Amino acid sequence: MATETESQAQEAANAQRRPLTQIAVRRTVDLATILGIGIAFGLFILAILLDGSPAAFLDARSLLIVLGGTFGVTTACYSLGDMVQTLKGIGTTIFHTSRDPQQAALQLLQLAQIARYRGVLSLQEYAPALEGQPLLEQGINMVVDGTPGDEVERIMQREVHSFAQRQSRSVSALRRASEIAPAMGLIGTLVGLIQMLGNLEDPSTIGPAMAVALLTTFYGAILSNMLFIPLASKLERNAAEDMLIRHLHVLASASIARQENPRRLEMLLNTILPASKRVDYFG
Repeated sequence: MATETESQAQEAANAQRRPLTQIAVRRTVDLATILGIGIAFGLFILAILLDGSPAAFLDARSLLIVLGGTFGVTTACYSLGDMVQTLKGIGTTIFHTSRDPQQAALQLLQLAQIARYRGVLSLQEYAPALEGQPLLEQGINMVVDGTPGDEVERIMQREVHSFAQRQSRSVSALRRASEIAPAMGLIGTLVGLIQMLGNLEDPSTIGPAMAVALLTTFYGAILSNMLFIPLASKLERNAAEDMLIRHLHVLASASIARQENPRRLEMLLNTILPASKRVDYFG
């Protein structure tokens, strides 16, 4: 009993003097995305240049059919707001902001320990340290206001669900574009063949019409497999990282609102953290 009391006293003392862990926010250029797509297009262009006839692979009509058709049909499948959100999502795949889930878990455990030994109202002092984490800030504000734990969890889960839907629509739009681009290429091929067959008496039109027929399919395949699919996969991966942090925030906010033991919260957080990122805060 004495040992347990001493342990609790030590934890209370730690809650009083330990500074809140600051999460390192890394805003970096995603070199994997840039290098991966850049190398693929670079080798592709090099192969064309080695043949010595790069102009043969350029056709404005084919580009208009594939690019215009893909953008138009994809927009028709969604909304302008969804397309704007998708374009923003493409930007985040290149200029990515990431947070370490282990540091996030440590910060949450510190907040839980502070609330347990100093009271939830003391969390107001740490509001400036939570800037840039709107979901956690919302959760802590609800806890300070005395919102029941179940309601805190329910409200925050709705926010997480809304975020997941937005990300899912962006990923879906890119995947739909990857399906539409080859179809636009096929349509361009049919246009070129119709033009060619309609002017067989004029041999000078056969070459340009055949170029449209082949290059539209070519452009559609390139856009689909070398641009849209990789961007959709990277956006999906980044969304999964963000979702992990948000789930940690939901668990912690609800646990603090219910006034649960921080040791239990540590166990809950470790159930969703990757094995290499699990924490041993009270060890």
